[in-house]
Amino acid sequence: MGSLSPIHWIIIAAVVLLVFGGRGKLSGLMGDAAKGIRAFREGLKGDEAPPAAEPAKPLPPVQADKDPIVR
Repeated sequence: MGSLSPIHWIIIAAVVLLVFGGRGKLSGLMGDAAKGIRAFREGLKGDEAPPAAEPAKPLPPVQADKDPIVR
């Protein structure tokens, strides 16, 4: 029960060839994923500098002639 028969080895070899084959679907997907990651990294670098932040504006002065709120 612990050993593999020849049919098991054939099935394992077929799966390995399909997954890791030169023109297999998985290798094509991994190549596309790598291209996407490269494009994402290049997009993060960017050519433009971030816009300069506007300097903080002072708050308007508090008018002292108003009555304070009394509770």
